[in-house]
Amino acid sequence: MNSIETAACAFREMGCDVLCNEPMKLHTSFKIGGCADLYVTANTKEQLACALDYIKKNDIPLMFVGNGTNMLVSDKGIRGVVLRLGGEFCDISLVDDTTIRCGAGALLVAACRFALEHSLTGLEFAYGIPGSVGGAAFMNAGAYGGETKDVALCCECLTPNGEFITVENKDCDFAYRHSRFSDSGELVTEVTFKLEKGNAEEIKAQMEDIMGRRKDKQPIELPSAGSVFKRPEGYFAGALIQECDLKGCTIGGAQVSTKHSGFIVNIGDATCSDVLDLVAHIQDTVLREKGVQLECEIRAVGDGV
Repeated sequence: MNSIETAACAFREMGCDVLCNEPMKLHTSFKIGGCADLYVTANTKEQLACALDYIKKNDIPLMFVGNGTNMLVSDKGIRGVVLRLGGEFCDISLVDDTTIRCGAGALLVAACRFALEHSLTGLEFAYGIPGSVGGAAFMNAGAYGGETKDVALCCECLTPNGEFITVENKDCDFAYRHSRFSDSGELVTEVTFKLEKGNAEEIKAQMEDIMGRRKDKQPIELPSAGSVFKRPEGYFAGALIQECDLKGCTIGGAQVSTKHSGFIVNIGDATCSDVLDLVAHIQDTVLREKGVQLECEIRAVGDGV
């Protein structure tokens, strides 16, 4: 029995769900990526702590994944363990009249709908962001004038030493598409949101308006990883790309969206290499023609990237 099979057996004995040699294109919004040696889902805090302890003791490469919406996985796949949160980590509950607690594995859209059900306002901006609650905290996800930092009261996380701690908002180092969790090696396991009482009909109308604007302006009908580039100071990345006549530019199966130039879409069997080549072409062209260096917002992960 090789080390991967041994590890798979160990994770199953802990109660985790385990998939071997699992294609990552099945677990990313880009629908791109080679196979992960092990794709492991921890469904309880006990399973998570045990899994991370085993991974650490056996020096197994580890990558955390949320809903796979802001990542580009190598065509060669990912060595070691890809770990996601399921089960109790997807629970959402009411703490008090204006506070909700969300497991990091819960989808943002589910959190928004839960808030609506309880006439709580503040999360509307996140409606339609196709990520997990943990991923939102990790990158301080935001849209339409709101950001995660505006409503996150605190985050529970698991430290590299296996300790569950609570990090208050002021200590999360939230910034544009960044948080302390981006660098600390801590895994967000739960986020508590502080919202306000509102009118359910007004909240619903705002959510529907935001979703309508997304459908009108963004290529949500095609696989992508959202906005490709961070917003450069004083500019909009999509506008710069369009001004350089790159809308519709295609390399392999990757294309600058004809609907929104800030997106790269998978128009059919795109590879990681196709996307990276297109990203580089966009960056080179915009720098040459506009003098602006675009910084990639999507995380490229896996073997060889």
